Amino acid sequence: MTMTKPPTKKPKILLIFGTRPEAIKLFPVVQALAARDRLETLSCVTAQHREMLDQVLKIADIQPDFDLDLMKSNQSLDDLTARLLTGIGRILDETKPQRVVVQGDTATAMCGALAAYYRQIPVSHVEAGLRSYNIYHPWPEEVNRKIIGTIADQHFAPTQTSADALKKENIAEKDIYITGNTVIDALLISADKNSHTSVLDPDLVNLYKKFSDRKIIGVTSHRRENLGDGLTNIASALRAIAERDDVALIFPVHLNPNVRAIMQGALGGLDNVAMIEPLDYPNFVSLLNHCNFMLTDSGGVQEEAPALGKPVLVMRDTTERPEGIEAGTAKLVGTERDIILKEAIRLLDDEDHYLAMARAHNPFGDGKASLRIADIIENSLA
Repeated sequence: MTMTKPPTKKPKILLIFGTRPEAIKLFPVVQALAARDRLETLSCVTAQHREMLDQVLKIADIQPDFDLDLMKSNQSLDDLTARLLTGIGRILDETKPQRVVVQGDTATAMCGALAAYYRQIPVSHVEAGLRSYNIYHPWPEEVNRKIIGTIADQHFAPTQTSADALKKENIAEKDIYITGNTVIDALLISADKNSHTSVLDPDLVNLYKKFSDRKIIGVTSHRRENLGDGLTNIASALRAIAERDDVALIFPVHLNPNVRAIMQGALGGLDNVAMIEPLDYPNFVSLLNHCNFMLTDSGGVQEEAPALGKPVLVMRDTTERPEGIEAGTAKLVGTERDIILKEAIRLLDDEDHYLAMARAHNPFGDGKASLRIADIIENSLA
């Protein structure tokens, strides 16, 4: 009698993410892994950022296998961390994956790695090795990254600088892979989609027309460590910049009510300041394309804008992305009103300075990071 060999189970990969930036940087990885016939790819979202996460899932056509829906207004970090850890733990017990993939520095990423560690499940860390060497800037992201770095056995470093930071922490060189940053993959995919489809928000297009005779400055500002005096100073600087009749600010305002209250108080009613709802990713890429430069305290924008030739003024005191500063694509300006104003005016008025930043080499990738990551994960499970 001929015995039929039972089918071999495919190795199971679980990707865990919960915020808009994670979704942007992981959707190319989800797609690259899902295309591998030898793997079973699952995704779990925590909805740490509900509305902004859903924007990216829709655009990327990702249907999560699990949705913990943990978002609460003004939630504390300890409450969020506890619910993330137990919620993700339940999913891990149910799915029993061979590997967990997390991205970046969020509470979701840290708790995903920790819950996997408690079950002795290997962890891959996308965008590993970013360090500011100040545990309160960015807060709590710097510590989140260090915790994940201690747990992970695959470290996907976007640059040589981030790989070197991991080596200094005694991470084995064989476990470090320089892949480029997946945000460049996402950026190029979205920019291409913009050129072939009519996905752009008509209201945003109308703003471009309204401000066609002005230099458009794109703005994002939401960091936890800037809440309070830092954000108030930023708002004051933005108002001073907006006093010029040759500029316009387009500012997708974060959903955090504390951010909104400060910005509305400083900028509300100004005709050349458009405070709009958060943009989905294709429309945000469109803003990057249309702006003259970016004022931001975001991490990802420091990588995205230079890929499109846009200078970045980083409204933070430290950055875990020093490559952009070293390359000249970005400049740290802190949160002091007069410094932000001075550097913005310099970009507006000094063409040579502007072109030097706009033409600087982008050190963050070539758009193929996700394919490299998928190859490494697949080969490790052979």
